[in-house]
Amino acid sequence: MRQTKHRIIGIDPGYGRIGVGIIEGNGQEWKPLYFCCIETYAKMNFVDRLDEVHVALKKIIATFKPTHAAVEQLFFYKNVKTAIDVGQARGVILLTLRQMKLPIDEFTPLQVKQTITGYGKAEKSQVQKMVSVLLGLHKKKIQDDAADALGVALTAGYQLEYNKRITKR
Repeated sequence: MRQTKHRIIGIDPGYGRIGVGIIEGNGQEWKPLYFCCIETYAKMNFVDRLDEVHVALKKIIATFKPTHAAVEQLFFYKNVKTAIDVGQARGVILLTLRQMKLPIDEFTPLQVKQTITGYGKAEKSQVQKMVSVLLGLHKKKIQDDAADALGVALTAGYQLEYNKRITKR
């Protein structure tokens, strides 16, 4: 029986730096195709920064043609203005994914940590280390936000496989 290959884009939302990671696989085995951080210039007008995120994300999606998308949900910010700004950027990200006709899954940081490390309260560094191990990236330098995005993509990949098994029962 042949397994379907999935190509998943994972996103760690923000507006100054947005982590993006794309993986491909068939449920159990995943390989990284691309990862980066979309960065916007702090002195730009906020709306222009949001537009820059939208345009960059569309280019990445058009280039790599993912079949699914996964975005990390907002958890907690001490600074209310930062939370509102990240929320607005997340809205732009979700709208861009929807416009590109991608099915979207959303995961909390706790779900990502649980899936990647087996422990929902794992430290950020533990998640990033496991992402490197799971994707064979030990020798590559990965920005934190890009590693987080790959973790979100892996969480979606494992969830797709789990859902497929459940529906076969």
